[in-house]
Amino acid sequence: MRPMGPESPVRPVKAVLFERDGTLVEDVPDSADPDRVRPVEGAREALALLRGHGIRTGVLTHRSGVARGLLTDADMRRVNHRVDELLGPFDVFAVCPHGPDDGCHCRSPRPGMVLWAAGRICTRPADLVVIGDTGADVEAARRAGCHGILVPTGRTRPEETTRADHVAPDLLTAARALLDGLPQGRFLADERPIQEAFTADPG
Repeated sequence: MRPMGPESPVRPVKAVLFERDGTLVEDVPDSADPDRVRPVEGAREALALLRGHGIRTGVLTHRSGVARGLLTDADMRRVNHRVDELLGPFDVFAVCPHGPDDGCHCRSPRPGMVLWAAGRICTRPADLVVIGDTGADVEAARRAGCHGILVPTGRTRPEETTRADHVAPDLLTAARALLDGLPQGRFLADERPIQEAFTADPG
C-alpha cells in the first residue's frame, strides 16, 4: 500500500463509473444490435477485482443516436442489458440520449450524468472515480468533483492524454491502482512484477 502523508490521507474508493463504448466494450457507433457487444480485454477481470473489494460499479454512455433518430429507447435498453449480462451486475446505468447541440447538462464534458449516477448509488463525488477513453470523460469527472482516469485507445487524441490528471495503459492496471485508494500520481502502473520479485518463493 502506498504511504499516506499526515495531511492528505488516501481515502478508499467507494465506486467506479466506466464510459461504456471504448472502455468497457468495443466501440461500435450507434449499434442497436446486442450481439455486437464485445468486452474489451481485461474488462471482466478489472470489474471482478473491484467488486471483490466492495467497490460499486456503474456505466456511463452517450447515445446521441437516439436524438438523431438512429436508435430507439428500446434499442438502447437492449444493448445495455447485454452489457449487464456480460459484465454485470452494475449498480447504475447512466445514459445521455442527447445530441451535441441540445444544450443538455448530462453530455460530457458537462458533469450532469456523473452527478446523477453518484446520487443514484448514494456516493459522494469525492469518493468516486470515472474511467474513460476521451478527454471529455475525465473532464466531466473533474467538473463533478470526482477523480478521472484516462485509458487511451485509438480514438484518444494526444492532447487529451497530456491534459489528463491520471493515465493508465489499460483497464486492469487502472483497477489494480484503485485498490490502494483514490488514484495517486499521473501515470498509473502495474506494480505486480515488482512485488512478485520480492515475494516469489525462491524454492
